[in-house]
Amino acid sequence: MKKIASFCVNHDKLLPGIYLSRVDGDVVTYDIRLVKPNCPPYLPNPVMHTIEHLFATFARNSQYGERVVYFGPMGCRTGFYFLVSGMEHREAIALIQEIFQKIADFEGEIPGASCSAECGNYREHDLPGAKAWAAGFLPVIAGWTPEQLKYAE
Repeated sequence: MKKIASFCVNHDKLLPGIYLSRVDGDVVTYDIRLVKPNCPPYLPNPVMHTIEHLFATFARNSQYGERVVYFGPMGCRTGFYFLVSGMEHREAIALIQEIFQKIADFEGEIPGASCSAECGNYREHDLPGAKAWAAGFLPVIAGWTPEQLKYAE
């Protein structure tokens, strides 16, 4: 079988940051990498789950909400995929930076996590952990530019 594009990225050279993963028509996929691949510690599941809820909520409630296609975790627990349509790279980067700041500063109830009717695993969240991971990622992506979206070769 043909290897899919994400398996062709040299994970040995990949560092935390924001990368352009793929473009499918008008849908752009960004690789938001918080952890260097194959270098634990990886994102704990409850932290990933909380970041997913917060990021998706903030993104869909932003000025770009209509352009957000999807936000979800990578199975390897090193980051997330963010899919958008009709956004410039600089806009997507700025939105990612803004949302990670909001996660780092967040206080209150995790959206969509109050009961079993809202979430398939509503008890497995870690808000303090999500805030800490988001805060730790902010210096990595501060000043990130569209020119930095390219994977290392």
